[in-house]
Amino acid sequence: MASENSPLLAYRLLGEEGVSFPANGAGGPGGAPARKLSTFLGVVVPTVLSMFSIVVFLRIGFVVGHAGLLQALAMLLVAYVILALTVLSVCAIATNGAVRGGGAYFMISRTLGPEVGGSIGLMFYLANVCGCAVSLLGLVEAILDVFGADASGSSGLRVLPQGYGWSLLYGSLLLGLVGGVCTLGAGLYARASFLTFLLVSGSLASVLVSFVAVGPRDIPLAPRPGPNGSSLPPQVGHFTGFNSSTLKANLDAGYAKDYTTGAMMTFASVFAVLFNGCTGIMAGANMSGELKDPSRAIPLGTIVAVAYTFFIYILLFFLSSFTCDRVLLQEDYGFFRAISLWPPLVLVGIYATSLSASMSSLIGASRILHALAQDDLFGVVLAPAKVVSRGGNPWGAVLYSWGLVQLVLLAGKLNTLAAVVTVFYLVAYAAVDLSCLSLEWASAPNFRPTFNLFSWHTCLLGVASCLLMMFLISPGAAGGSLLLMGLLSALLTARGGPSSWGYVSQALLFHQVRKYLLRLDVRKDHVKFWRPQLLLLVGNPRGALPLLRLANQLKKGGLYVLGHVTLGDLDSLPSDPVQPQYGAWLSLVDRAQVKAFVDLTLSPSVRQGAQHLLRISGLGGMKPNTLVLGFYDDAAPQDHFLTDPAFSEPADGTQEAGAPALSTLFPPPRAPGSPRALSPQDYVATVADALKMNKNVVLARACGALPPERLSRGSGGTSQLHHVDVWPLNLLRPRGGPGYVDVCGLFLLQMATILGMVPAWHSARLRIFLCLGPREAPGAAEGRLRALLSQLRIRAEVREVVWGEGAASEEPEEEEEGDFVNGRRGDAEAEALACSANALVRAQQGRGRGGPGGPEEGGGEVGPTTALTFLYLPRPPADSARYLRYLALLEILSRDLGPALLIHGVTPVTCTDL
Repeated sequence: MASENSPLLAYRLLGEEGVSFPANGAGGPGGAPARKLSTFLGVVVPTVLSMFSIVVFLRIGFVVGHAGLLQALAMLLVAYVILALTVLSVCAIATNGAVRGGGAYFMISRTLGPEVGGSIGLMFYLANVCGCAVSLLGLVEAILDVFGADASGSSGLRVLPQGYGWSLLYGSLLLGLVGGVCTLGAGLYARASFLTFLLVSGSLASVLVSFVAVGPRDIPLAPRPGPNGSSLPPQVGHFTGFNSSTLKANLDAGYAKDYTTGAMMTFASVFAVLFNGCTGIMAGANMSGELKDPSRAIPLGTIVAVAYTFFIYILLFFLSSFTCDRVLLQEDYGFFRAISLWPPLVLVGIYATSLSASMSSLIGASRILHALAQDDLFGVVLAPAKVVSRGGNPWGAVLYSWGLVQLVLLAGKLNTLAAVVTVFYLVAYAAVDLSCLSLEWASAPNFRPTFNLFSWHTCLLGVASCLLMMFLISPGAAGGSLLLMGLLSALLTARGGPSSWGYVSQALLFHQVRKYLLRLDVRKDHVKFWRPQLLLLVGNPRGALPLLRLANQLKKGGLYVLGHVTLGDLDSLPSDPVQPQYGAWLSLVDRAQVKAFVDLTLSPSVRQGAQHLLRISGLGGMKPNTLVLGFYDDAAPQDHFLTDPAFSEPADGTQEAGAPALSTLFPPPRAPGSPRALSPQDYVATVADALKMNKNVVLARACGALPPERLSRGSGGTSQLHHVDVWPLNLLRPRGGPGYVDVCGLFLLQMATILGMVPAWHSARLRIFLCLGPREAPGAAEGRLRALLSQLRIRAEVREVVWGEGAASEEPEEEEEGDFVNGRRGDAEAEALACSANALVRAQQGRGRGGPGGPEEGGGEVGPTTALTFLYLPRPPADSARYLRYLALLEILSRDLGPALLIHGVTPVTCTDL
């Protein structure tokens, strides 16, 4: 237990007495704010005020007058269904663990990761900033409608001068009041919000009473301008009291021109206005850092606030339809004042809702910004937002947001920006639904929220409905917001972020990979879809980097596993020495930019460890079918870490703090002449073991001599052309004839063709060499091979070479696959044949496209040289006493050939069928 590392250990769950549990979400960096707010003051009040905003006083007549009661109720129901779906997701996430400051940003980022969470968090922050400015400007316009010196038809006190500068001044003064309240802390904000809540509730109560207490009356309407600039005749609206005829007239839609804009209203435009006033469901969640118990307060308070506002909206819709005629509803959106028992109280409600909405937006924006700054996703740009007071109030973030709101106020009219603000809110809502959907689909055992009134169906419907509403409100703003989110995500991905948050993407990937691995049935494999799945055994990656990258090119989308055997016996060790090594090997994979898995094992010998890896690496239908080894020779090991740019340590000290240099995680290469962990006998035995397990074998020699551009991930290479030579027959037992069409020969052709598909090898030309038999006519074997290549869709140059020495020798057939080393010739004769074969291959490597031994036609220069040679690897002898002789013959055969791959294939890999 002492060595375990778990977040639960911070709670000291060991049965000790007197242990106090930290509050949910406490302990965040930068000083945790004091959690004082209750469910009512911290969630219900700000959410109700944000969802009412100014719409409840100035847009009820607009909605009912144009859409009619039936469509208005349908709009309200659809809007609240969309919001309720998001509320269910918020409740589920909020009750699944400790919620710290940042509200929706915290929930999204800790689920979808810093890239998506940071981009949406910044957009949600900007939406709150602009929403604060829109509320303030709306409040200024509402004040000037009554008290402005130029207010036409107003019965108020016309004492306030008007104009752009004056409106900016009034907005700045109101912003100063709002910012001052938010700067002094969440406690003062909660008390101020409660006061405005009482004012709004009193104003709404007076309106509801007025519908019943006020008798029928005629309400003169302000004159409207005509089409030619002349004024239309004054109209009169009628407040009829409760009247069934009035209700019947208001049931159906009657869309007309909006007198404030002159635009013709439609279902979509009216719905967008109604929905704009209902997008405040996150106001309580944004206060998560100040709530006593956010996991309880956020779901409970948000549901209560949504239900309360829904009831008030329905009640106002019915009362307006019963008592006000269509003319009054369509031509005077502020008719509440005209029918109120005390009109000034309606003004107080309008001003209070606007002021509270601006306060809620500003303090919500500051909390989101503070959480973004603490996570350090955007660097020094947000550094001032980290500053907090002694009591934990992030006044630095408040001042930062205050300044941005002041800049937005300079724009003056923000009618076009209002749609953008709503779209940004909807992006955040969709992201919350997506977060909950991802957690539900991932089926993670630790996702067990105490709120269970949701399912993946509600989450998916919430995502779809939010996206639909975005494009319904403003297609341009919706497309721009998604583009902005993509750009911000790309920026954060390039910058890099914390990796310890636990991304749901990993859980989703695990869930899906497990499901599809179960469906990847090895019994349904077909040769048409064969691909190499490589297990590369590496002793020390310092000397194997070129082979590491070459194997990555040979895998062709298949499985690629880096295997390493640590020598030892677990019985004699205090702990497993393999587990701490995984981090270094994974860093190696990242730095080398290869798509490989890592599999390490502990074994008394390398041979036994290789057997373990061959048997247990992979899972289901994704298991290695090819073993790749470096060649066993006496060449001095090279340290490629010193010459490879990807492994050079940064000179400016920009390496991550606490991360050791990769060069220190692996020992220096073996000194020349020092003892090896693997004997020559065991090396050949490992090859024999792999073939017994029906695994293909690739032995790679001199890969360090490959040109760097041939091992890069780019699109290729170099202006100088190279050849890839393939010798698809056993050069240690050449008898000509149809030997090139055996399984191993076709495997060589397939591997060479796969390498040619890699962008870095596109310019290399494939050459296939055939050795003529003693009694075989020239051109016969070449014709058969060209026909086969045509069926296999392989483009290559075919060459016939005459090899006299040893070719005419008669040799009896053997039980094993044709391997000269198992024959009856002596060592001297076998070595002579290997030397002859080596000389033959070297003679062909420098040849151009002209005839053998001469330069290319039409020029006096020698053609391209060979970059890589594919050789037929004979099967090891059955007698282990002859392993050393076998290895010596392979060394002679591949000596001085440059980069070469000796391959023995045992599985069919090609097919001529469609």
